[in-house]
Amino acid sequence: MSTASVDPPTRVAIIGAGPAGFFAADALLRQDAVPIEVDLFERLPVPFGLVRSGVAPDHQKIKNVTKTFERTAQSGQFRFLGNVHVGTDVSIAELSECYDMLVVSTGSATDRHMNIPGEGWTGSHPATAFVGWYNAHPDFRDAQFSFDTERAVVVGVGNVALDVARVLLKDPTELSATDIASYAVDALRTSQVREVVLLGRRGPAQAAFGYKELAEVLELPDVRVVLDADQVRQAADQLDILDSGSKKNVELMLQALDAHKPNAPKTLRIEFFASPLELHAEEARVCAVEVERTQLVADGTGELRSHGTGEHFRIETGLVFRSIGYAGVPLEGVPFDDRRKLIPSVDGRVTDGAGGAVLPGLYVTGWIRRGPTGIIGTNKADAKSVSALLLEDAKQGIRLTAAPKGRECVDAMLAERGVSVTNFDDWTMLDQLEVAEGARLGKVREKFASVREMLLAVRNAEAERATD
Repeated sequence: MSTASVDPPTRVAIIGAGPAGFFAADALLRQDAVPIEVDLFERLPVPFGLVRSGVAPDHQKIKNVTKTFERTAQSGQFRFLGNVHVGTDVSIAELSECYDMLVVSTGSATDRHMNIPGEGWTGSHPATAFVGWYNAHPDFRDAQFSFDTERAVVVGVGNVALDVARVLLKDPTELSATDIASYAVDALRTSQVREVVLLGRRGPAQAAFGYKELAEVLELPDVRVVLDADQVRQAADQLDILDSGSKKNVELMLQALDAHKPNAPKTLRIEFFASPLELHAEEARVCAVEVERTQLVADGTGELRSHGTGEHFRIETGLVFRSIGYAGVPLEGVPFDDRRKLIPSVDGRVTDGAGGAVLPGLYVTGWIRRGPTGIIGTNKADAKSVSALLLEDAKQGIRLTAAPKGRECVDAMLAERGVSVTNFDDWTMLDQLEVAEGARLGKVREKFASVREMLLAVRNAEAERATD
């Protein structure tokens, strides 16, 4: 009999059930060199992270990646433990006593601040809150947004900024057939927003949004896109030195200069070389953004950085969203780099953050490892490489503790603490309920928007099964 057939499995806990966590689980379970058991922990009762609560509702094809995750969940060596808040319901230290290895894949759960005067006025919001709100994320179900202003300002020129602009400008009737929260569609139907202004500190060639995302906005029949022709043409003069993504963006912006829609009732205006200085308010609500013109200056390394020119202008608005990047948050018991907002590591092996010493048996993958860069698929390659390191360490006998107690010790702790743990079968049932309710309303799905409603549905299903 082979040694592999009698060796106990290496028990791995993965914290965070977004794409990075599922890709890591998949990579570990696909190999056969080391027997593996994976427990995937998630703070919410439902899985899939930003695929569920971050991807725009009119981008349904992107969400099809969940079918891959569902196949991973069918493995007999996989368990989903939802509604478990690691750090609150159970600590990292306690998990380290039960599992051989831990992988952190908690993503970037919050946003970066502009750090300018007036950022806290009513009417100023993080884009993450707006995205979570229209995607029915329980944390943002009760967020309040006033759409009684004709102009909104979005600080940032990335894909999330374009998502926010598109949702604000798109006909709510088109959104209503997606999986957008019904309460969000109802609010957007009464919106008075007719213009969205995007602010970017650098120029057209440095815009972070993707070609497809910009093209999607340009194709909206009721929206005209306004750009500074001189800025775009100056960027076009440098096409030969731009990377392929930036080149395609600039070429598309050139075409947009000729795309006249004089009768379009709504406008997206992109202000490049513009940096917000201050938010002004009347009666404690945002009324305008003070903006400074910028220019690009090469630093000592040859990088182009934006610097203020001293020229100021003002944009009247009652609604501001900051969309200047996601940021990771600390997880108690795991080192954290507060400056970079991520967990320090060497190729995915977590380090102590001070001397760079590797902490045995502790790994990190996804945005919380490398920062909020790349697309969903980028996490697959990241997870694959980190999983390879974990397997390499497992073969060498590297563990968090000499004698882990196994899955049962976690189950006992959570049960003793009264944590209502959901499993993947529970999610499958909730998924079916959401799709059925969506069909009744004429849309893709109607999501549960509160943890209480999710858990109540699970308990009701359990009670029905008990009486069958």
